[in-house]
Amino acid sequence: MKIGDKVRFLSEVGGGVVAGFQGKNIVLVEDEDGFQIPTSINDVVVVGEDNYDTTPLFGQKPVAPVAAPEEDDDPADRPVTFKAEPEERKGGDLLSVYLAFVPVDPTVLTKTKFEAYIINDSNYYIHYTYLSVEGANWTLRATGEVEPNTKLFIEEFDRESLNSMERVSVQCLAYKRGKPFMLKPAVDAQLRIDTVKFYKLHTFCENDFFEQDALLYTVVENDKVVRPLVVDAKKLKQEMSRKIHDDEKPKTTVQPARMRNKKEPVVVDLHASQLLETTAGMSSGDILNYQMDVFRKTMENYKSKPGTTLVFIHGKGDGVLRRAILQELSYKYKKYPCQDASFQEYGYGATQVKITH
Repeated sequence: MKIGDKVRFLSEVGGGVVAGFQGKNIVLVEDEDGFQIPTSINDVVVVGEDNYDTTPLFGQKPVAPVAAPEEDDDPADRPVTFKAEPEERKGGDLLSVYLAFVPVDPTVLTKTKFEAYIINDSNYYIHYTYLSVEGANWTLRATGEVEPNTKLFIEEFDRESLNSMERVSVQCLAYKRGKPFMLKPAVDAQLRIDTVKFYKLHTFCENDFFEQDALLYTVVENDKVVRPLVVDAKKLKQEMSRKIHDDEKPKTTVQPARMRNKKEPVVVDLHASQLLETTAGMSSGDILNYQMDVFRKTMENYKSKPGTTLVFIHGKGDGVLRRAILQELSYKYKKYPCQDASFQEYGYGATQVKITH
Protein backbone atom coordinates (compact mmCIF):
# COMPACT_ATOMS: atom_id res chain seq x y z
CA MET A 1 0.00 0.00 0.00
CA LYS A 2 1.33 3.46 -0.95
CA ILE A 3 0.19 7.07 -1.15
CA GLY A 4 -2.29 7.46 -3.96
CA ASP A 5 -3.78 3.96 -3.77
CA LYS A 6 -7.54 3.71 -3.78
CA VAL A 7 -8.85 1.88 -0.71
CA ARG A 8 -12.16 0.92 0.81
CA PHE A 9 -13.15 0.38 4.42
CA LEU A 10 -13.77 -3.19 5.59
CA SER A 11 -15.93 -2.45 8.63
CA GLU A 12 -18.14 0.26 7.09
CA VAL A 13 -19.30 1.72 3.75
CA GLY A 14 -16.97 4.08 1.96
CA GLY A 15 -13.34 4.59 1.15
CA GLY A 16 -10.94 7.02 -0.51
CA VAL A 17 -7.32 7.63 -1.46
CA VAL A 18 -4.28 7.06 0.73
CA ALA A 19 -2.97 10.54 1.68
CA GLY A 20 -0.30 9.44 4.15
CA PHE A 21 0.62 7.35 7.16
CA GLN A 22 0.88 7.83 10.94
CA GLY A 23 3.34 5.27 12.21
CA LYS A 24 3.10 1.69 10.99
CA ASN A 25 -0.52 0.96 11.90
CA ILE A 26 -2.50 4.10 10.89
CA VAL A 27 -3.28 5.17 7.34
CA LEU A 28 -4.80 8.57 6.43
CA VAL A 29 -7.65 8.01 4.00
CA GLU A 30 -8.81 11.15 2.15
CA ASP A 31 -12.43 10.99 1.08
CA GLU A 32 -14.01 12.78 -1.89
CA ASP A 33 -14.72 15.88 0.26
CA GLY A 34 -11.04 16.24 1.12
CA PHE A 35 -11.25 15.06 4.74
CA GLN A 36 -8.41 12.80 5.92
CA ILE A 37 -9.72 9.96 8.09
CA PRO A 38 -7.17 8.15 10.34
CA THR A 39 -7.94 4.41 9.98
CA SER A 40 -6.30 1.24 11.20
CA ILE A 41 -4.34 -0.29 8.36
CA ASN A 42 -6.15 -3.60 9.06
CA ASP A 43 -9.53 -1.98 8.35
CA VAL A 44 -8.82 -0.98 4.75
CA VAL A 45 -8.11 -2.84 1.55
CA VAL A 46 -6.63 -1.61 -1.73
CA VAL A 47 -9.11 -1.71 -4.63
CA GLY A 48 -8.80 -1.48 -8.39
CA GLU A 49 -11.01 0.24 -10.84
CA ASP A 50 -13.39 -2.70 -11.46
CA ASN A 51 -12.48 -5.32 -8.82
CA TYR A 52 -11.20 -5.55 -5.30
CA ASP A 53 -7.59 -6.45 -4.59
CA THR A 54 -7.52 -8.98 -1.75
CA THR A 55 -3.75 -8.75 -1.17
CA PRO A 56 -3.14 -8.81 2.64
CA LEU A 57 -1.88 -5.53 4.13
CA PHE A 58 1.04 -5.65 6.56
CA GLY A 59 0.11 -9.05 8.08
CA GLN A 60 -3.61 -8.69 7.48
CA LYS A 61 -5.26 -12.11 6.96
CA PRO A 62 -6.33 -12.63 3.33
CA VAL A 63 -9.99 -12.68 2.48
CA ALA A 64 -10.82 -15.91 0.64
CA PRO A 65 -12.67 -15.25 -2.61
CA VAL A 66 -16.06 -16.87 -3.01
CA ALA A 67 -16.11 -19.14 -6.04
CA ALA A 68 -19.02 -18.58 -8.35
CA PRO A 69 -21.03 -21.71 -9.17
CA GLU A 70 -19.99 -23.36 -12.36
CA GLU A 71 -22.65 -23.17 -15.02
CA ASP A 72 -21.65 -26.50 -16.51
CA ASP A 73 -22.05 -28.47 -13.23
CA ASP A 74 -23.11 -31.99 -14.27
CA PRO A 75 -26.30 -33.11 -12.39
CA ALA A 76 -25.03 -36.70 -12.58
CA ASP A 77 -22.23 -35.75 -10.15
CA ARG A 78 -24.64 -34.58 -7.48
CA PRO A 79 -25.42 -37.00 -4.59
CA VAL A 80 -28.70 -38.93 -4.83
CA THR A 81 -31.07 -37.95 -2.03
CA PHE A 82 -34.26 -39.51 -3.37
CA LYS A 83 -35.08 -43.05 -2.18
CA ALA A 84 -37.79 -45.06 -3.87
CA GLU A 85 -40.39 -46.84 -1.79
CA PRO A 86 -39.79 -50.63 -1.50
CA GLU A 87 -41.75 -52.61 -4.04
CA GLU A 88 -44.42 -54.96 -2.79
CA ARG A 89 -44.72 -58.50 -4.10
CA LYS A 90 -47.73 -60.73 -4.57
CA GLY A 91 -48.40 -62.80 -1.45
CA GLY A 92 -46.17 -60.58 0.66
CA ASP A 93 -48.98 -59.36 2.91
CA LEU A 94 -48.65 -62.59 4.89
CA LEU A 95 -45.97 -62.02 7.49
CA SER A 96 -42.90 -64.28 7.27
CA VAL A 97 -39.73 -63.67 9.29
CA TYR A 98 -36.70 -65.94 9.70
CA LEU A 99 -33.51 -65.97 11.76
CA ALA A 100 -30.56 -67.14 9.65
CA PHE A 101 -26.99 -68.21 10.43
CA VAL A 102 -24.33 -68.28 7.71
CA PRO A 103 -20.74 -69.56 8.12
CA VAL A 104 -18.15 -66.98 7.03
CA ASP A 105 -15.85 -69.70 5.65
CA PRO A 106 -17.63 -73.07 5.30
CA THR A 107 -14.38 -74.74 4.18
CA VAL A 108 -13.05 -74.53 7.77
CA LEU A 109 -16.25 -75.13 9.70
CA THR A 110 -14.42 -75.99 12.94
CA LYS A 111 -12.74 -72.57 13.06
CA THR A 112 -14.93 -70.18 11.10
CA LYS A 113 -17.03 -67.37 12.52
CA PHE A 114 -20.75 -67.07 11.78
CA GLU A 115 -23.03 -64.24 10.69
CA ALA A 116 -26.59 -63.80 11.91
CA TYR A 117 -29.34 -62.21 9.82
CA ILE A 118 -32.99 -61.24 10.22
CA ILE A 119 -34.92 -62.05 7.02
CA ASN A 120 -38.13 -60.11 6.36
CA ASP A 121 -39.96 -62.01 3.61
CA SER A 122 -43.05 -59.76 3.55
CA ASN A 123 -44.37 -56.39 2.36
CA TYR A 124 -44.22 -54.97 5.88
CA TYR A 125 -41.53 -53.02 7.65
CA ILE A 126 -40.35 -54.95 10.70
CA HIS A 127 -39.05 -53.46 13.92
CA TYR A 128 -37.30 -56.30 15.73
CA THR A 129 -35.41 -57.14 18.90
CA TYR A 130 -33.05 -60.10 19.10
CA LEU A 131 -32.23 -61.44 22.58
CA SER A 132 -30.52 -64.38 24.28
CA VAL A 133 -30.95 -65.73 27.82
CA GLU A 134 -28.69 -67.17 30.50
CA GLY A 135 -30.62 -68.50 33.46
CA ALA A 136 -33.47 -66.04 34.02
CA ASN A 137 -31.66 -63.00 32.61
CA TRP A 138 -32.17 -61.83 29.03
CA THR A 139 -29.57 -59.87 27.05
CA LEU A 140 -30.38 -57.63 24.06
CA ARG A 141 -28.11 -58.64 21.17
CA ALA A 142 -29.53 -56.38 18.44
CA THR A 143 -32.50 -54.19 17.58
CA GLY A 144 -33.53 -52.21 14.52
CA GLU A 145 -35.73 -52.02 11.44
CA VAL A 146 -35.81 -54.31 8.40
CA GLU A 147 -37.31 -53.04 5.16
CA PRO A 148 -39.86 -55.13 3.23
CA ASN A 149 -38.52 -58.17 1.36
CA THR A 150 -34.95 -57.73 2.55
CA LYS A 151 -32.48 -59.34 4.93
CA LEU A 152 -30.41 -57.48 7.52
CA PHE A 153 -27.05 -58.44 9.03
CA ILE A 154 -27.29 -58.24 12.83
CA GLU A 155 -24.09 -59.72 14.28
CA GLU A 156 -20.98 -61.85 13.80
CA PHE A 157 -19.99 -64.35 16.47
CA ASP A 158 -17.52 -67.20 17.07
CA ARG A 159 -17.88 -70.65 18.60
CA GLU A 160 -17.14 -69.35 22.09
CA SER A 161 -20.42 -67.42 21.94
CA LEU A 162 -22.54 -70.47 21.04
CA ASN A 163 -23.15 -71.48 24.66
CA SER A 164 -24.94 -68.17 25.26
CA MET A 165 -27.24 -68.73 22.26
CA GLU A 166 -28.97 -72.01 23.13
CA ARG A 167 -32.19 -70.10 23.72
CA VAL A 168 -32.99 -66.87 21.89
CA SER A 169 -36.02 -64.67 21.40
CA VAL A 170 -37.06 -62.67 18.34
CA GLN A 171 -39.77 -60.04 18.84
CA CYS A 172 -41.33 -58.30 15.83
CA LEU A 173 -43.72 -55.41 15.22
CA ALA A 174 -44.99 -55.11 11.61
CA TYR A 175 -46.26 -51.96 9.87
CA LYS A 176 -46.37 -50.10 6.54
CA ARG A 177 -45.55 -46.50 5.76
CA GLY A 178 -47.66 -44.00 3.86
CA LYS A 179 -50.48 -46.44 3.13
CA PRO A 180 -53.22 -48.36 5.00
CA PHE A 181 -52.49 -51.95 6.03
CA MET A 182 -53.90 -54.92 7.91
CA LEU A 183 -52.79 -54.87 11.53
CA LYS A 184 -50.54 -57.79 12.51
CA PRO A 185 -50.24 -58.99 16.11
CA ALA A 186 -46.88 -58.47 17.77
CA VAL A 187 -44.64 -61.54 17.57
CA ASP A 188 -42.67 -62.94 20.52
CA ALA A 189 -41.03 -66.19 19.44
CA GLN A 190 -38.55 -68.09 21.59
CA LEU A 191 -36.26 -70.45 19.71
CA ARG A 192 -34.02 -73.24 20.95
CA ILE A 193 -30.81 -73.17 18.93
CA ASP A 194 -29.19 -76.58 18.48
CA THR A 195 -25.54 -75.52 18.81
CA VAL A 196 -24.35 -78.99 17.72
CA LYS A 197 -25.59 -78.17 14.21
CA PHE A 198 -22.91 -75.51 13.87
CA TYR A 199 -20.32 -78.31 13.76
CA LYS A 200 -22.04 -80.19 10.92
CA LEU A 201 -21.71 -78.91 7.37
CA HIS A 202 -24.83 -80.69 6.07
CA THR A 203 -27.08 -78.70 8.42
CA PHE A 204 -26.36 -75.57 6.35
CA CYS A 205 -28.66 -75.93 3.34
CA GLU A 206 -29.48 -74.28 0.04
CA ASN A 207 -32.13 -71.59 0.46
CA ASP A 208 -33.94 -68.73 -1.29
CA PHE A 209 -32.24 -65.91 0.59
CA PHE A 210 -28.47 -66.46 0.30
CA GLU A 211 -26.14 -67.59 -2.45
CA GLN A 212 -24.34 -69.79 0.09
CA ASP A 213 -25.83 -72.48 2.33
CA ALA A 214 -27.42 -71.27 5.57
CA LEU A 215 -29.16 -72.52 8.72
CA LEU A 216 -32.66 -71.01 8.99
CA TYR A 217 -35.01 -70.86 11.99
CA THR A 218 -38.60 -69.80 11.37
CA VAL A 219 -39.91 -67.01 13.60
CA VAL A 220 -43.27 -66.51 11.88
CA GLU A 221 -44.42 -67.91 8.54
CA ASN A 222 -47.56 -66.88 6.64
CA ASP A 223 -48.84 -65.03 9.73
CA LYS A 224 -48.39 -68.09 11.97
CA VAL A 225 -45.87 -68.00 14.81
CA VAL A 226 -44.09 -71.35 14.55
CA ARG A 227 -42.76 -71.37 18.08
CA PRO A 228 -45.12 -70.86 21.04
CA LEU A 229 -44.81 -68.03 23.51
CA VAL A 230 -43.66 -68.58 27.08
CA VAL A 231 -45.97 -71.08 28.75
CA ASP A 232 -48.09 -69.75 31.58
CA ALA A 233 -47.38 -71.65 34.83
CA LYS A 234 -51.06 -72.34 35.58
CA LYS A 235 -51.72 -73.56 32.03
CA LEU A 236 -48.62 -75.72 32.23
CA LYS A 237 -49.88 -77.50 35.36
CA GLN A 238 -53.31 -78.02 33.76
CA GLU A 239 -51.70 -79.43 30.63
CA MET A 240 -49.46 -81.76 32.67
CA SER A 241 -52.47 -83.01 34.66
CA ARG A 242 -54.54 -83.52 31.50
CA LYS A 243 -51.79 -85.50 29.78
CA ILE A 244 -51.40 -87.84 32.75
CA HIS A 245 -55.08 -88.49 33.44
CA ASP A 246 -56.23 -88.75 29.83
CA ASP A 247 -54.03 -91.75 29.15
CA GLU A 248 -54.50 -94.98 31.06
CA LYS A 249 -50.89 -95.73 30.24
CA PRO A 250 -48.11 -93.27 29.53
CA LYS A 251 -48.03 -92.58 25.81
CA THR A 252 -44.27 -93.13 25.79
CA THR A 253 -44.58 -96.86 26.59
CA VAL A 254 -42.72 -98.55 23.76
CA GLN A 255 -45.03 -101.47 22.96
CA PRO A 256 -46.49 -102.81 19.71
CA ALA A 257 -50.24 -102.54 19.10
CA ARG A 258 -50.89 -106.14 20.13
CA MET A 259 -51.26 -108.07 23.39
CA ARG A 260 -48.04 -107.84 25.37
CA ASN A 261 -46.31 -110.95 26.56
CA LYS A 262 -46.09 -110.78 30.34
CA LYS A 263 -42.41 -111.59 30.13
CA GLU A 264 -41.71 -108.54 28.00
CA PRO A 265 -40.81 -105.43 30.03
CA VAL A 266 -42.81 -102.23 29.93
CA VAL A 267 -40.40 -99.60 28.60
CA VAL A 268 -40.99 -95.93 29.44
CA ASP A 269 -38.74 -93.30 27.88
CA LEU A 270 -38.60 -90.33 30.24
CA HIS A 271 -36.62 -88.03 27.97
CA ALA A 272 -38.31 -84.62 27.79
CA SER A 273 -38.25 -84.70 24.00
CA GLN A 274 -40.37 -87.89 24.12
CA LEU A 275 -42.80 -86.68 26.77
CA LEU A 276 -43.48 -83.12 25.58
CA GLU A 277 -44.14 -81.60 22.20
CA THR A 278 -42.16 -78.53 23.26
CA THR A 279 -40.31 -77.38 26.36
CA ALA A 280 -40.40 -73.68 25.42
CA GLY A 281 -40.88 -71.56 28.55
CA MET A 282 -40.31 -74.49 30.93
CA SER A 283 -37.57 -74.40 33.54
CA SER A 284 -35.45 -77.44 34.41
CA GLY A 285 -37.57 -77.89 37.54
CA ASP A 286 -40.81 -77.91 35.52
CA ILE A 287 -39.43 -80.58 33.19
CA LEU A 288 -38.16 -82.74 36.07
CA ASN A 289 -41.54 -82.54 37.86
CA TYR A 290 -43.32 -83.64 34.69
CA GLN A 291 -40.92 -86.59 34.22
CA MET A 292 -41.43 -87.69 37.83
CA ASP A 293 -45.22 -87.43 37.47
CA VAL A 294 -45.02 -89.85 34.51
CA PHE A 295 -42.79 -92.17 36.57
CA ARG A 296 -45.23 -92.18 39.54
CA LYS A 297 -48.25 -92.71 37.27
CA THR A 298 -46.54 -95.72 35.69
CA MET A 299 -45.69 -97.22 39.07
CA GLU A 300 -49.27 -96.78 40.29
CA ASN A 301 -50.66 -98.38 37.11
CA TYR A 302 -48.53 -101.54 37.49
CA LYS A 303 -48.02 -102.02 41.23
CA SER A 304 -51.06 -104.30 41.33
CA LYS A 305 -49.66 -106.47 38.50
CA PRO A 306 -46.99 -108.67 40.05
CA GLY A 307 -44.45 -110.16 37.70
CA THR A 308 -44.29 -107.03 35.56
CA THR A 309 -40.89 -105.58 34.74
CA LEU A 310 -40.66 -101.84 34.20
CA VAL A 311 -37.74 -100.16 32.44
CA PHE A 312 -37.40 -96.38 32.83
CA ILE A 313 -35.04 -94.76 30.32
CA HIS A 314 -33.71 -91.59 31.88
CA GLY A 315 -30.37 -91.15 30.09
CA LYS A 316 -27.00 -90.44 31.62
CA GLY A 317 -26.96 -86.63 31.52
CA ASP A 318 -25.94 -85.13 34.86
CA GLY A 319 -27.84 -87.82 36.81
CA VAL A 320 -30.52 -85.56 38.31
CA LEU A 321 -33.47 -87.59 36.98
CA ARG A 322 -31.82 -90.92 37.86
CA ARG A 323 -31.19 -89.80 41.45
CA ALA A 324 -34.79 -88.59 41.78
CA ILE A 325 -36.11 -91.98 40.55
CA LEU A 326 -33.85 -93.98 42.89
CA GLN A 327 -34.84 -91.79 45.83
CA GLU A 328 -38.53 -92.34 45.05
CA LEU A 329 -38.00 -96.10 44.75
CA SER A 330 -36.14 -96.31 48.06
CA TYR A 331 -38.76 -94.27 49.87
CA LYS A 332 -42.21 -94.89 48.35
CA TYR A 333 -41.65 -98.15 46.43
CA LYS A 334 -38.92 -99.74 48.50
CA LYS A 335 -40.49 -103.24 48.39
CA TYR A 336 -39.87 -103.48 44.64
CA PRO A 337 -36.32 -104.52 43.69
CA CYS A 338 -34.53 -102.28 41.19
CA GLN A 339 -31.26 -102.32 39.30
CA ASP A 340 -29.57 -100.92 36.21
CA ALA A 341 -31.30 -102.17 33.07
CA SER A 342 -29.45 -104.15 30.40
CA PHE A 343 -26.63 -102.06 28.93
CA GLN A 344 -26.88 -103.89 25.62
CA GLU A 345 -30.59 -103.17 25.17
CA TYR A 346 -31.00 -99.75 26.80
CA GLY A 347 -27.51 -98.27 27.07
CA TYR A 348 -26.12 -96.81 30.28
CA GLY A 349 -29.09 -94.63 31.19
CA ALA A 350 -31.96 -96.91 32.25
CA THR A 351 -33.31 -98.35 35.52
CA GLN A 352 -35.26 -101.62 35.81
CA VAL A 353 -37.98 -102.20 38.44
CA LYS A 354 -39.55 -105.60 39.22
CA ILE A 355 -43.16 -105.56 40.50
CA THR A 356 -43.52 -108.22 43.19
CA HIS A 357 -46.33 -109.31 45.50
